[in-house]
Amino acid sequence: MKLLIAVAGPYSAETEIRKKMNLDAMNEAAARVYEKGHIPVIGVNAALSVYEKLSGEKKSKAIMDISLALVDKCDALLLIGESPGANRERDLILSSGKKVYYDISEIPEE
Repeated sequence: MKLLIAVAGPYSAETEIRKKMNLDAMNEAAARVYEKGHIPVIGVNAALSVYEKLSGEKKSKAIMDISLALVDKCDALLLIGESPGANRERDLILSSGKKVYYDISEIPEE
């Protein structure tokens, strides 16, 4: 059965280079999820274009709000690294009784 799997990991960082590396790691993991026959989504990717158009407090909340809303619709989550935001996504999935994968090898082939 094809699953909708969120990919979560650290995004925020001290430098833009590190943020890009973090996002690249999530996108690479998402590609591996897709290769296994499932549909990957990354909350940060969904939020970034909105985030760039906001200012003030709304800007600081946008990534987490959008990420959590998207993750809530998923069947499972692949956690590639811990961070406050990624851990909130993990906790949301676990509270819904859904599966959290900690390594791509744990995800079954579709």
